Amino acid sequence: MPASPATLAPYTERIAFLTELAERLHAYGTTAQRLEGALLGVADRLGVECEPWVNPTGMILTFRDPTDLQPTDFTRVIRMPPGETDLSRLSRADRIAEDVLAGTMNVAEGRDALEHIERPRTRRWRVLQVIAFAMVAGAVGCLLRLPWLDTATAALAGLGIGVLNQLAEGRQRLREPLEALAGMLAATVAVLVASFIGPINLNTVIIAAVIVLLPGMALTNAINELTSQHLVAGTARFAGAITTILKLTIGTMLTLTLAELIGLKPAVHYARPQPDWVEWVGLVVAGYAFAVAFRASRRDYLLVMASAALGYLISRIGGQLWGDVAGVFLGAFLMTVLGNLYARWKNRPGALVRLPGIILLVPGSVSFRGLITLMQQQDLSAGQAALMAVVNILMALIAGLMFGNLLAPARRNL
Repeated sequence: MPASPATLAPYTERIAFLTELAERLHAYGTTAQRLEGALLGVADRLGVECEPWVNPTGMILTFRDPTDLQPTDFTRVIRMPPGETDLSRLSRADRIAEDVLAGTMNVAEGRDALEHIERPRTRRWRVLQVIAFAMVAGAVGCLLRLPWLDTATAALAGLGIGVLNQLAEGRQRLREPLEALAGMLAATVAVLVASFIGPINLNTVIIAAVIVLLPGMALTNAINELTSQHLVAGTARFAGAITTILKLTIGTMLTLTLAELIGLKPAVHYARPQPDWVEWVGLVVAGYAFAVAFRASRRDYLLVMASAALGYLISRIGGQLWGDVAGVFLGAFLMTVLGNLYARWKNRPGALVRLPGIILLVPGSVSFRGLITLMQQQDLSAGQAALMAVVNILMALIAGLMFGNLLAPARRNL
């Protein structure tokens, strides 16, 4: 390997940089196989042998200097909470790594820059995150063409959940039962509106309200990791996703059961009377809301919005032509290809296109609906259709991701 400013840096500085980079990529929601692939690629360019072992709640990193005649392993065991998608910080971490490898920034400066990525969140940013919860819930109501009362109810409950999510930041007592509390809040708002204002699509409104917390992407990533032979990471992530769904269901069912015990009788009807233009408005609002929820940089908002809209439209058109499962496969396949091509063209993370491109395709709402139906009817057969729908969607998504990466390989895995 030819010498470069990065490879000439002290061995300890290179290890420190790699460790910091791994922590950042993990914190910003990178899956195990992509994180390990990216880390191995950077380590090779830095002249360090690295053996990473990544799971959703931590990492074990072993380093060795290949130029040392008597090499000694250096191992770091790092315990971390599950990462959350943060496209802005992911892009900045990726840019720093590129600058270090290109020699425009030395290794010590790179590590310092990584440490300073996480600036304190402003009040304006937190308010925008809360509003994004309401916007996503309302947008889903529009995409499903729900009546205006249903859409407004979902948005109001989503706003409350956004406030609850911000209150839970840094508060472990609130963080652990967050999903259950969110389910209770969404169900309470829906039941009160249906009991005292007018009939609504009760379960659908609750699902729209909690849509941001549903682990559809986590389920997809878990199966993706399992198919990539990252068995421990995939199993752990899958268990975490199932636990999240269970907590949301527990909170929802507690409220619905309590409402029945105290004699509230919410009026339920099943109607989707809205014209076509409402769905298009919902798609635009959803794209913007997901750009905020995914914490993208302002300059990437249009890219994220376009990717979310394109993935949805590809899936919708494909579904009309060949069936829903084929539509999901086509959407995941094309958005993966486009994300990887964008990454190679712009030398930026393909996640900026890939993640928003498949977010409206993931099966979180279907799995949650199936579990609610199962609990309400206390009949195993009641949830079978939803379970099969989840399995079909997951298989189509994973197939799309795998064949998309096969046709257009990822650039440095991000």
